[in-house]
Amino acid sequence: MKTATRLLLALGSVLLASGCATAPPAPPPPTTDLYSDTTFGPPSQAIGADQLFTLSASMRAKLDSVPFRAQLHRNGPEQGLFDALYKKGDLQLEYDAAVTRDAAGTFAAGKGNCLSLVIMTAAFAKALGLDIHFQAVLIDEQWSRSGNIYVASTHVNLSLPMRTDSTGTRTRAGDSLTIDFVPPENASLYNVRQIDEQTIAAMFLNNRAAEELAANHLDNAYWWARAAVDKSPSFLAAYNTLGVVYQRHGNAALAEHVYRRALEREPEDTIVMHNLVQVLAGLGKAAESKDLADRLAHLQPTPPFFYFHKGMKAMNEGRYGDAKSYFAREIKRSPYYHEFHFWMAIAHLRLGESRAADTEMARAIDTSTSDSTTRLYTAKLDYLRAQGAAGHKRLF
Repeated sequence: MKTATRLLLALGSVLLASGCATAPPAPPPPTTDLYSDTTFGPPSQAIGADQLFTLSASMRAKLDSVPFRAQLHRNGPEQGLFDALYKKGDLQLEYDAAVTRDAAGTFAAGKGNCLSLVIMTAAFAKALGLDIHFQAVLIDEQWSRSGNIYVASTHVNLSLPMRTDSTGTRTRAGDSLTIDFVPPENASLYNVRQIDEQTIAAMFLNNRAAEELAANHLDNAYWWARAAVDKSPSFLAAYNTLGVVYQRHGNAALAEHVYRRALEREPEDTIVMHNLVQVLAGLGKAAESKDLADRLAHLQPTPPFFYFHKGMKAMNEGRYGDAKSYFAREIKRSPYYHEFHFWMAIAHLRLGESRAADTEMARAIDTSTSDSTTRLYTAKLDYLRAQGAAGHKRLF
């Protein structure tokens, strides 16, 4: 359920962190000293969030269509908007975490992550003159990775305060409709925190920076991250992303400067601390690096992917039972990450537990967050089933 991204450099890899964190109360210091524009080439694309909520011609046509207007008239503007967009009909939206898009891009693609779908829905709501409350859902960060970039994602949704019901009668004060595209399990138990539109825009920019970074487009990543910091200087996830861009570009001193600024604002941000540990070591500041690493280990004794990496080591050493146990521990604390289920399937397969392998591969498909990953796992599952039907015991 990717909303916005935070990056972490772990064991030679980078950690990015979610943009759903709320802003600290104190005003941030100026950020101009954090930028190094001459270090990077010009971006290959337009950078910014000025068109984030702009309706395309096709979106306006949808808004003005007879079925859409009928939904609004029949169910009231808030419920009608939700029904027109997300109930089964001609607009078949799909969840896809691969790319964060603006409103028009999400509508055109027919898919998006949580943040993209929130932005698109907000664009329609704005056009209808509805009140919008953006909300960060206070759940634990969910971790994933792309190559050696580790990504922490949290969750956003939006709430539409209800004005009238289907008969035109004003609803009770405080009534609202929450629209949540991938609600977490037991969603009603989680608290939410309102965030402003500026933070949503910064999340979008930060996500784009992370996606460009994952593709190793460092010039583009720099300009997106810079724009995110500019858009909301209180949004600390963007500082971390900017630091990671510098770090990957070989500008360790610049990365250190940005990370230290972030830690001034949030001294126990473990993602920033993890990245700074590596920067300090690379700069020859071994004592500082060790002190910070010791403090980090106290705050976070089992970091993201801790048991997964132990499981992969066990797999490489042929200890498949141990690997299965480690993967199970990682799945317990992050049950919706597809890669954990994939490797659990492989561990089962190595142990000759074909039925359990089939089940875990199906779970990998169910929890995958992009079309390409789903296709890969589907092919693996088809292979498993074909081998099982043929009585073969060949492994991947």
